[in-house]
Amino acid sequence: MGRIKQGLNYLFVKPKSKMVEEIKLLLTEKEYEIFINMDNYDKVHSIGVYEMVKKDSILNLDEKYLKLALLHDCGKEKVSLLVRMKKVLVGDKQLDMHPKLGYKKLKEIDMRLANLILNHHGLNENRKLKRFQEIDEAS
Repeated sequence: MGRIKQGLNYLFVKPKSKMVEEIKLLLTEKEYEIFINMDNYDKVHSIGVYEMVKKDSILNLDEKYLKLALLHDCGKEKVSLLVRMKKVLVGDKQLDMHPKLGYKKLKEIDMRLANLILNHHGLNENRKLKRFQEIDEAS
C-alpha cells in the first residue's frame, strides 16, 4: 500500500509555496537553485525529511543537517516513475549514484554538506548522520 501511495505522490504532489518560501530563507542562492530544480516528488520528500529534522533534538540545531534534509536527493535528477519502480524491484544504477551526483553538485558550494550528501546512505559511525538516515528512511 505504501508503494501505491508513493506512486500517486510522484504523479500528483507539489511542494507547498509556504514551505518553499521558508526554504528560500535557509538555503544560499546556489543551494536554492539546486533544490528548486529537483523533481517535485523529491522536493516534497525532502521537505518531509526537513520537517522531521526540525523536530529532532539531535539534529535540529545543526544547520547543515537542515540543509542536508532538503538537498540529500538532489543527485537523483528528474527520473521517471518507471525508473523509480525499477529501482524498487531490481535496482537501478542511475539512482544508486545519486549521492555521488549530489556531492558533485555541492562540492564547490559547501564541502561539508557535499560530504554529508555523499554519505547519507552509507554505513557511518557519525551519530548525527545515523539519526538522519533513520529519519530519511521513515519518510
